Amino acid sequence: MPEFSIEWYRTIVDFAAGTPRWLQDVVDLGTSGVLFLFAILGLIAIWLARHGSAATLARALLIPVAPTIAYLCSTVAKSAIQQERPCHAVLDRAATITTCPPMDSWSFPSNHSTIAAAAAVALALAWRKLTPVLVLLGLFAGFSRIFVGVHYPHDVAVGLALGAAVAVLVYRFGTSPATRLVGWGRHRFLGTAEPGGTAEPSQESGLPTPRMPGDQARPVTGRSGRGRAE
Repeated sequence: MPEFSIEWYRTIVDFAAGTPRWLQDVVDLGTSGVLFLFAILGLIAIWLARHGSAATLARALLIPVAPTIAYLCSTVAKSAIQQERPCHAVLDRAATITTCPPMDSWSFPSNHSTIAAAAAVALALAWRKLTPVLVLLGLFAGFSRIFVGVHYPHDVAVGLALGAAVAVLVYRFGTSPATRLVGWGRHRFLGTAEPGGTAEPSQESGLPTPRMPGDQARPVTGRSGRGRAE
């Protein structure tokens, strides 16, 4: 157990104990509320991307994949390492803001931090304009786990790094196959062509702006020189 992490844990928990009750309640609620917010943002991203290119929709559909894989990796690591929670090893349960999890709910790495980082990075890769807000929310989700007393700082740090790394790998190796799958699905079930469906993700800056009803279709000139609607 890193000695510095134990000391930082004591300092943060002692600070948390002296904060107003309303702030403690906000952080305690926010520790899981951030994950719920990420889930809502993921659904919005998929909805906005539904009429975009295959690459755009593929990136949006990968948003829930990244935290799911990250969670599985974190759970396997927790079961293998079996590090005791600090609220059991360092402090009495009454000293923490929230109820200390059961003894067999291991501490390292932090599942909340892993999921939050994976979701934040996945959302940022699909919806780049929100990156600053997503980073702050992910860091808050991690810090809150120390604040309420259920994780050491090193649990959170490794969880954030693990989640971010998994999300990057998912998008690095999953975007191209997902793009081809989306293009095939649109062609197979909707009978639509996919212009630019195989384009690299770097060619697009983020989620598209949905086309509003009544927008004029853009003419495309065929070999015969006569226009047709896209």
